[in-house]
Amino acid sequence: IYPPNQSIGIRPLSEEPASISVIQADDRSMALNTIVTAFTADPLLRWMVPDADKYIRYGAALFEAFGGGAFDAHTAFQIQDFAGVALWIPPSHAKHSDEHGQGFSQQFLQAVDQARLEPISDVLRGMRAYHPKEECWYLSLIGVDPCHQGRGLGARLMKHALNLCDDDGLPAYLESSNPANIALYERFGFEVMGLIQSQSSPAIHPMIRTAR
Repeated sequence: IYPPNQSIGIRPLSEEPASISVIQADDRSMALNTIVTAFTADPLLRWMVPDADKYIRYGAALFEAFGGGAFDAHTAFQIQDFAGVALWIPPSHAKHSDEHGQGFSQQFLQAVDQARLEPISDVLRGMRAYHPKEECWYLSLIGVDPCHQGRGLGARLMKHALNLCDDDGLPAYLESSNPANIALYERFGFEVMGLIQSQSSPAIHPMIRTAR
């Protein structure tokens, strides 16, 4: 998933390359807070949690459920003092990190729009159904703090992890919750697999990048 209206294009030539590092356990909350700010206007997340107070209160916990396995796998990456964060789930941790369709936590139920529980469940089941059965790297979340957009930080995070995918000779998979971002992912070699939608939900496009 990538938040709306965020460029992951090439950084300005005048700017020094920003370093990328693995997120340490003590910095987990800082990383999740970056994701919370990045996804403030994301169509899927805000359809699920339209109440601003609940989004701020429970956002970090929701993103932990979606991509927290990346921290345990040491495949959660940050760039330039947490201006951008990417949470990747490698195949070695896929079974432990698959939250889609596994039931709702109490925090999840407190956060989401109760009237949309049925379509939310349908969407999560759809995401689970499209997830490749073969080994792959899964990009659960990537986002750049809005005040750092337009500097190519997201692109550097993406290229960093895709190099790891290529080193393993494995495909990469993601779900795009904003159709406007599909062309961005296609630039990195991803292709649309289909469409997931239920009732009033935004369209979600599962995308795959074949092994290189």
